[in-house]
Amino acid sequence: MTMLIFGDLVGNAGLQAVREALPVLREQVHPDLVIANLENIANGKGITPELVTRAFDLGIDVATTGDHAWDERAGIPLYDQESARLLRPANFPPGVPGKGWTTVTRGSVTIAIVNLIGRVFFRAQYDDPFRAAETWLATLFPSPPRITLVDFHAEATSEKRAMGFSLDGKVTAVWGTHTHVPTADEQLLPKGTAYLTDVGMTGAQHSVIGVETGPILTAFRTQMSARVKPEESRPWEVNALVLDVDEGTGKARAVRRLREILV
Repeated sequence: MTMLIFGDLVGNAGLQAVREALPVLREQVHPDLVIANLENIANGKGITPELVTRAFDLGIDVATTGDHAWDERAGIPLYDQESARLLRPANFPPGVPGKGWTTVTRGSVTIAIVNLIGRVFFRAQYDDPFRAAETWLATLFPSPPRITLVDFHAEATSEKRAMGFSLDGKVTAVWGTHTHVPTADEQLLPKGTAYLTDVGMTGAQHSVIGVETGPILTAFRTQMSARVKPEESRPWEVNALVLDVDEGTGKARAVRRLREILV
């Protein structure tokens, strides 16, 4: 069984890049499940009903988010309306809209997808992601899914690495999102969990993590705040993770990064 996982899709460029790349990738890797982080599709921050529908129509099966989950008010009701396939982090405070995990089936195989968010370098006070992970492993799944996949949306590489080892042998795969920069440390951890610190973004390559360079340079040079918006021009970069999973055992057999530049 093969999983194709995109990191953060940034703005219209991210969606357009997936529209162009996904049909080709389907022919190349034959994914059984496609996952993407959508928290940056609405002008770089948040989601909207129209854009989420567009993403699902492109062929994304399950969407995760992160710290920008609530940035577009029009998108907030979707977390309840589309809770079977649109997630917000499971360690957000209790009582907020949506769910932090879901399950899908492929044939006779149940696949759980879990969305977590880190705490290091974030201003918001999220619940402890390590304790949250322990909680859902112990209580949410009375019949453990054969395959469990975790998007850990976090800033610090150390926190992501720690989460990988914390869940090693307990889940099929842990990957990071949020920084928009792909890392080169894909591996099978000692107890068999597939791991990558950050998948990287899908969006405009000639940008500062997906947004126009001009306002960012001004902000760094003057230390004054600047309005930013996603860069839309080509070339676009597509970063993704490909997981090969033994559907009989739920263990990852292989993990590899995928990177393409669409000129």
